[in-house]
Amino acid sequence: MFLVKKFCVLVLLLASISPSVFADNAPNPASFASFRKQFKTQVAYDGNDRSPVGNSPDNVFKSVQYQSAVGQLAAMLTPDPKDGKKHPAIIWITGGDCNSIDGTTLSQASPRTNDQSAAAYRKAGIVMMFPTLRGGNDNPGKHEAHFGEIDDVLAAADYLAQQPWVDPSRIYLGGHSTGGTLVLMVAEASKRFRAVFSFGPVAELRQYGKMMPVNYDKMSSADLLARAPYYWLPSVASPLFVIEGVDGNIQSLESLRSKSRNPYIKFLSIKGASHFTILAPGNDLIARKILLDDGAASNISLTEGEMINELSKK
Repeated sequence: MFLVKKFCVLVLLLASISPSVFADNAPNPASFASFRKQFKTQVAYDGNDRSPVGNSPDNVFKSVQYQSAVGQLAAMLTPDPKDGKKHPAIIWITGGDCNSIDGTTLSQASPRTNDQSAAAYRKAGIVMMFPTLRGGNDNPGKHEAHFGEIDDVLAAADYLAQQPWVDPSRIYLGGHSTGGTLVLMVAEASKRFRAVFSFGPVAELRQYGKMMPVNYDKMSSADLLARAPYYWLPSVASPLFVIEGVDGNIQSLESLRSKSRNPYIKFLSIKGASHFTILAPGNDLIARKILLDDGAASNISLTEGEMINELSKK
């Protein structure tokens, strides 16, 4: 299921790309949503995994379908706890090929040093949804390298909000590595989510190199700009936390931090953690914060000290 590790070395070796590669007449960086409405991407390719999602053998998740612009897409969702309550919920986007998931392994035990299942949320009683995206698994559509997939994530949130056991005002979004980059871009495109947690994103999609089978040299400047999350940081209008271990892809986080003046965005670089070891303690901490975040607006705060303290726990 989780493909991110084999790509990690490649990502960590690639240098951060400067915003100066874009012309001075680029669109207003505070209007990513408007840019996306007016722009049609020329990037589309078939994914490597065309197999069905599969089933959760332990019934921790149930298979569902949600409606997107390209058709019905598959997802895995924790079922109704049948307690008559409305619960907070989180959509989680995995690393690697984040358009696809393996539903048979979502609830399998993972080592704490590399827990890409984000199991802390469901174990805390938070509703959890893993959506597939266009072109992933046996879904309709094609991969668009983090462009149309933004709309799929928003469509998944609409589906989640309609579930009777979900509190529609307390829907969160999180992701790791390629998934972390995608959720960062979702936060730039929409304030749909109460808070967004981006683990280990890159500042610009070209940093993934051959991990994504697209020819960046032949992309239009607009297609490149559409995949440059550092450029659109001013458009974030709801709480966004960008998190990475100092021993991980920290150059990208620091590049993003250096470009941002947006008070909605909090950057956390965690000493003693890597791209993978930060996941379990980070998600444990965030899950506890979500359970307490029940006011009219989100009051979640996270500090590097809290994360470091959580990292020290066994």
